[in-house]
Amino acid sequence: MKTLEKVSVIIVNWNGEEHLKKCIPTLEKIDYPNFEIIFVDNASKDQSIDLIKDFAKRMRQKNVKIHTVVNKKNLGFAGGNNVALSSVTGKYVLLLNNDTTVTKNFIKELVTAIEKNPNVDCVQSKILSMDYPEKLDSVGAYLTNTGFLYHYGYFQKNKLSYDSTRELYTAKGACMMVKKEVIDKIGLFDPDFFAYFEESDFCHRIWLSGGKVVYAPKSVIYHKVGGTSNSMNNAFIQFHSFKNRINSYLKNLGTFALIKILPIHLLLCELAAISFIPKGRIDLFFAINSAIFWNVKTLRKTLKKRNKIQNKLRTVPDAKFMKNIKRSPGIRYYYYLFAKSLVGYKE
Repeated sequence: MKTLEKVSVIIVNWNGEEHLKKCIPTLEKIDYPNFEIIFVDNASKDQSIDLIKDFAKRMRQKNVKIHTVVNKKNLGFAGGNNVALSSVTGKYVLLLNNDTTVTKNFIKELVTAIEKNPNVDCVQSKILSMDYPEKLDSVGAYLTNTGFLYHYGYFQKNKLSYDSTRELYTAKGACMMVKKEVIDKIGLFDPDFFAYFEESDFCHRIWLSGGKVVYAPKSVIYHKVGGTSNSMNNAFIQFHSFKNRINSYLKNLGTFALIKILPIHLLLCELAAISFIPKGRIDLFFAINSAIFWNVKTLRKTLKKRNKIQNKLRTVPDAKFMKNIKRSPGIRYYYYLFAKSLVGYKE
C-alpha cells in the first residue's frame, strides 16, 4: 500500500477566536492519515491561543502534531506564512485561512490532484460561501488586460459546470496546496506584502518557473467571505491591495505584457480613486494614491527584484502560458467591479 505524503497545514491567525471555534471542530474530522498543523498567531489579544492549546491536546491523542508559533507583532498573512516555513516537515504545504471550515477528505483530494501531473505545483480547493453554501466564493482568478483580476465563478450558484479541473492564474490563499520544493526554489510570499495579492504574486512566479496552478473541485471547503477583512479598515485594505498588485506586475510581467497592461491599470486605479470622492470616501482616494506613490518611492528596490525574477527564476516566456491564465470578461463585469467598489476585493 502506497504511503501518503505528509502535508503541513499552515493557519495564520489574528484575533480569530470566533472563526477558530468553527474551524477547529472540522479540522478534527480530517481523514487524511499523514498531516501536521502549524498555527501562527499574529499577536492576538483574544483567547485564540487557549483554543489552539486545547485543540493541540486533543490532536496529540490522534498522533497529529500541532506546532504553535506566537509572533510578538502582527506580521500579516504574508509574514505569518513565511515564518511558519521553518516548522514545515511535509512534502506539501497547505495554506488555510482561519475563517474556513473543511470537509474530511479535502486534503486527500488536493494531494490526488497535485500528484496527477508533475507540472502542477499548486492546487486550490473548491471554496464555497460559508453563509450561502449553495454559492461559490470563487473558483479562482485570471489575469486581464486591465490588470484587475477576473474572479471566475464569484458568488455564482454551485453547479455542474464548476466541477471540472481547470488551470488558473492564481489560486485563492484561503485554501491552496503547494509543493514544498517549489517554495524552496521560488520563495513563498514577498515580505513587502503584508496582506492582499500575495498569493497572486506567488502563483505568477510559479507560472514563470514553468509550473502550473490548478483548481481541484473534488476538494471542498467553506469560507466566511471577508471574515478576516471585516476586522480591518477599508482604506488599509485598499492601500495594500493596490500597492501589491502594481508591485507584482512590475516584478513579474514580461516587457511586452508590462507595457500593455500597466499603463491601463494605473489609469483605472486613478479613476477608481477619483470615483470615491463623490461618495465622500476621501480616505480611499488617498489610500489608492498612496499605493501608487509607494511603488514610485520603492521602484529601485522593485527593479532589483524584477531583475532576479526575470533573469534567474523565469524559465518560460509569457507566450507559453499567458493564453492559459488570461481572460477577457465583458464590460458588465468591470461595471459591477467598480459600481460595488470591489476593485481591491480579495486581491
